Amino acid sequence: MPVNLTPNAIAIINGGDVNSKPLVQVVDIKQIGSAQERYRLLISDSTSTQHAMLATQLNDRVKDGSVKKGSVIQLIDYICSEVQKRKIIVVLNMETIIPDCEIIGNPKLFTDMTAQKALPNGNSIQSAGVAYNNSSAQSYGNNMQSFQPPLSNLGYTVHSSRPPLTSQNHCNNMQSFRSTLGAQNHGNNAQSFQPTVQPPYRPPPSYRNHGAIMKNEAPARIIPITALNPYQGRWAIKARVTAKGDLRRYNNARGDGKVFSFDLLDSSGGEIRVTCFNAVVDRFFDVIEVGRVYLISKGSLKPAQKNFNHLNNEWEIFLEATSTVDLCPDEDGSIPQQQFAFKPISEIENAENNAILDVIGIVMSVNPSVPILRKNGMETQRRILNLKDSSGRNVELTLWGDFCNKEGQKLQEIVDSGVFPVLAVKAGKVSDFSGKSLGTISSTQLIINPDIPEAHGLKEWFDRGGHNAASLSISRDIMPGGSKNEIRKTVSQIKNEGLGRSDRPDWVTVSARITFVKTDTFCYTACPLMIGDRKCNKKVIRSGNSRWQCDRCNQELDECDYRYLLQVQIQDHTGLTWVTAFQEAGEEILGYPARELYLMKYELQDDTRFADIVRGRLFHQYLFKLKIKEEMYGDEQRVNMTVVKADKVNYSSESRYLLDFISKCPRY
Repeated sequence: MPVNLTPNAIAIINGGDVNSKPLVQVVDIKQIGSAQERYRLLISDSTSTQHAMLATQLNDRVKDGSVKKGSVIQLIDYICSEVQKRKIIVVLNMETIIPDCEIIGNPKLFTDMTAQKALPNGNSIQSAGVAYNNSSAQSYGNNMQSFQPPLSNLGYTVHSSRPPLTSQNHCNNMQSFRSTLGAQNHGNNAQSFQPTVQPPYRPPPSYRNHGAIMKNEAPARIIPITALNPYQGRWAIKARVTAKGDLRRYNNARGDGKVFSFDLLDSSGGEIRVTCFNAVVDRFFDVIEVGRVYLISKGSLKPAQKNFNHLNNEWEIFLEATSTVDLCPDEDGSIPQQQFAFKPISEIENAENNAILDVIGIVMSVNPSVPILRKNGMETQRRILNLKDSSGRNVELTLWGDFCNKEGQKLQEIVDSGVFPVLAVKAGKVSDFSGKSLGTISSTQLIINPDIPEAHGLKEWFDRGGHNAASLSISRDIMPGGSKNEIRKTVSQIKNEGLGRSDRPDWVTVSARITFVKTDTFCYTACPLMIGDRKCNKKVIRSGNSRWQCDRCNQELDECDYRYLLQVQIQDHTGLTWVTAFQEAGEEILGYPARELYLMKYELQDDTRFADIVRGRLFHQYLFKLKIKEEMYGDEQRVNMTVVKADKVNYSSESRYLLDFISKCPRY
């Protein structure tokens, strides 16, 4: 059957039209790029051809054969962008009308000259978005060097595609003709007269009356995230912030700087990361909130760094000084709060190290948070969870930093109450150290008991018998209730095994009861001044009646801090020993700030209440995380045991640990 392509569709699109939904034909198609698969088309309207780029979400149309050389397609959603001074059509959505067809017409590559000839009588100029009027014609006529008059009286018939001239312009320009051809010899010279050929019309370079689109003033169209590509000049996306990273500072050869990023999700399910540097950070860091919807435009797109960006998108947005971020009301709720691609725990066993993935499971146990000293000298918190799902596997999830005190603390309270919650982990990082495990990163999201079908199905499985189902750990073989790398020792083992006498300190955990607390020097007065990013904390002494002197800072202070230096005797079934608890650990043991107890004992002199508080802590059982290191005191070597963390024993977790320990003991 005959196929009629949309006449002059190429010229119309190049003129700025994006709503005509023309019918065009694919003349050629090529795959470009190796790392990032894209397809370039050559489309035709039977007269002209133009290069087009296919959006990545349409790649499947080429792979399944619905779009190929000769296919007649209808452009549904498209834009025309200028790339390296050459226009290219970006196809965002289309429909295949005829999958296979012979090439229609004899089309030529579209240029500015072909825009003049696309339609007769200059109509192609107007259809391509160039408004031609009488004022243009007048300007055209006034600037002619020679004018060709009507030659009907001279015996010539002339067909011209020039725009018609007004009678006024015709008369004004007859002067040059009459000066060449006099009235008395008009007839004699008619045979030898050669009319001057007028050059084809070119529109003036300035378009002052062509409207907002020609001036690039129209608001950018909202497009799906999946349609974003570097060939678009103007775009806008409407999306929800699903994750926001911390503000980080860096130093390189170009100097100091700061950076933060956040992740976006739109109603079509597309995800992309947005990154801000330096001055742009100041504009948007406080504006961006997780869970809110924003309209974002005027950013630049660059290839995503997959080492740091786990999202399923080949591009990443970098906001600039001209970028805009506007908060939008979430009226229809069409944009989901979060999007998951869950993997069963059994698949983590075969995942690559440092892979980023989503997982959902039942929280079976939560270990106490412990302080960890990083390589940069800064201290952070770490907490270990154990997740189980219906795949017959369980895995350790390590929480770092703020996750320990927020979601981690809440999970511990839930598990301690005898309930096993569902936890959805968005963007967990795989580690292959001592088996496979997961860890949190800055963009990780933890959702407790999410209202999603996967969570409901997992909870139903657990309640129907999954709690007692056999499950194999893919992480390091540790005791339930113990944290990763935790080494349980008794008091006697510390001495018998000579712990702390090597070059490096030993870190062990001891389950013991407090039997005695020294109260004569339970705390000291400390310097509160900052040295870099840490407090001085050196001991200060009285200087006068109301001031304090710090020898290290060489300053007098109006106020001082009070810090624990607590000597505690602990005992288990194998023996007893002395340990030292500093600020945080001392507060965990006694349950009061050091300043409050100091004022109670020495200022208020309420010895009775002070003694009751101390006695109330005796014979309580704790899990003491100890740092054991031999140090020199004068000429004597001493093994010091410092309490890093003191947690009250959770009897449910401790019972699981003891039962598992008994089951693994050799039987005679």
